[in-house]
Amino acid sequence: MRRMVVVVLGVGLACAAGSFTVSSSATAPTPVAGTFACLRQQAESLGYHQRSLDVQEHRLAVQRQDYSVHRPDVHFRRLVDVLEFEVRAGSSGGSEITMDARTFAEYMSQQGQTFEQEATSDSVRAAGQGMLAACGHGPS
Repeated sequence: MRRMVVVVLGVGLACAAGSFTVSSSATAPTPVAGTFACLRQQAESLGYHQRSLDVQEHRLAVQRQDYSVHRPDVHFRRLVDVLEFEVRAGSSGGSEITMDARTFAEYMSQQGQTFEQEATSDSVRAAGQGMLAACGHGPS
């Protein structure tokens, strides 16, 4: 019986971890290159720094560190908001944008730097939706 409870809790935690990522999509009338350039410009204007860039596949990952959150854990350093975008050619000659928004808590211990995914913060959700609105036409 005890093993069954542990297994059920483990499966429940695994399912809950997947809900921490907020995904959204939009369409844009502009070609892929123009939409991709718009996303890069919007990220910079919102204070996000480039984390990774794949120009061939039109993928962009940006992050912003949030020092305003404090916790009573001496190992906690800050929150890190991450936005990941992928732009593909749309069926009507425009482009399709997919976005994933995530928030991580950064901890420092004797083992080194550790990141734990948390519920997506409202600020990264708003930033991602704003970028989709600026470079696209809302949800597709």
